[in-house]
Amino acid sequence: MSNEGKQVKVHYVGTLDDGTKFDSSRDRGEPLAFTCMAGQMIPGFDAAVRDMAVGETTTIRLEPADAYGPRRMELVQTIPLMQLPGAENLSIGQRVMLQSVTGQPMQATVTDKNDTAITFDLNHEMAGKALTFEIELLEAK
Repeated sequence: MSNEGKQVKVHYVGTLDDGTKFDSSRDRGEPLAFTCMAGQMIPGFDAAVRDMAVGETTTIRLEPADAYGPRRMELVQTIPLMQLPGAENLSIGQRVMLQSVTGQPMQATVTDKNDTAITFDLNHEMAGKALTFEIELLEAK
């Protein structure tokens, strides 16, 4: 039976190929709730939950195309420091919110900085990575 369009609750643990845990609803002690196949989740996660039965646990490995997509080099941008007042106070590795020219918020990571310019990576931090999820379906209504 399909869970498409249903309100579901799951517990999950997400790991990278090297076994590093990057996220876990279990560690937070609260299940994740979402509408299955409504575009609220990454495609591969949604698809896995769609066909699960309540009480079932499954482990899936998603390639980047079914997760956060490939890394896109056009989303790595270097900007002169003088164009961003306050950017001189940012440090490499810091995550910041920027605004597009249309006012859209964008999360970015500072990847390089020198005396004249700063480089931001606007890719999702999981872009280009294969992800493994252990998912337990707790509820589907």
